[in-house]
Amino acid sequence: METLNVESDDVLKRLLHEAFDTQIPNFGSYNLVAAAGSSGSAGLKVIGFRREPAELILCPLNPADLCPTERAVSVNNTNVSHVALVLDGGYEVGTSTGRVYRFNVPGRLSLNVPSADENTPSTSGILLQEDDAQEFADFMNEFMDRLDPTIKP
Repeated sequence: METLNVESDDVLKRLLHEAFDTQIPNFGSYNLVAAAGSSGSAGLKVIGFRREPAELILCPLNPADLCPTERAVSVNNTNVSHVALVLDGGYEVGTSTGRVYRFNVPGRLSLNVPSADENTPSTSGILLQEDDAQEFADFMNEFMDRLDPTIKP
């Protein structure tokens, strides 16, 4: 099977949006970033985030077909146990159920998504999300500040 190299990241972003949309019906109110996980649900995930109400949606995906590897998890003020910036520049998010997710949101992420149809080439390329990764970092700083009782709004 031949591989199609995508010069633009538009196709990859569309595929990730579609993967998120299959799990979250009100997807329009979230900004999305792709993340590489190292614990919890290691591997690729799409993370939806919004400021009001402050919330993260973690959607673990199989990088081979972008199908969910488990149900999406909502993390907000009602179920978050902790949020931390870790030494490698990534994040750790824990829920009140004891689940912990550790992930990085890189500015560039290399993806190769095989086609479901063997007659269609796979999609590969670099997902460019520098601005989105910075917006996510700003969101996470605000989210951590909200959870810290020593910081006054």
